[in-house]
Amino acid sequence: MSARLDTAQPYAVGLFRIVVGLLFACHGAASLFGVLGGVSGTNGGTVATGTWPGWYAAVIQLVCGSLVLLGLGTRAAALLASGSMAYAYFKVHQPEALWPMENGGEASAMFCWAFLLLVFTGSGALGLDRLFTRRTAEQREPAARKATVTA
Repeated sequence: MSARLDTAQPYAVGLFRIVVGLLFACHGAASLFGVLGGVSGTNGGTVATGTWPGWYAAVIQLVCGSLVLLGLGTRAAALLASGSMAYAYFKVHQPEALWPMENGGEASAMFCWAFLLLVFTGSGALGLDRLFTRRTAEQREPAARKATVTA
């Protein structure tokens, strides 16, 4: 059973990455463009351009969420996204109350830990990271063969 689950692990990580990236990108798109109901409590409104920290957080959510969704630069994008959610939790939510259930920070905490996990696991299967890694490995291999001197 464990061996079979181990073979499916890259696909499970890939699907996890896709779902988390999509949800994060949708949150950013809602804040920036007013789609999907817009910013909560505004009836389809958006975050004012350039306001700190909301607008910058929304840009990070849209860009990093899209990169994670595609599996392109996953580890770097996930690290930035995780840090932004840690900032959101500790600066926005945690001063209101100690526990996420009390301060409304469940989403920030979950996104923070989900992205931190992706920093360490990478993109898994179905990501563009693997496509580019495979391509560069194939390009290096013929060059290594040419450099080999035989007697």
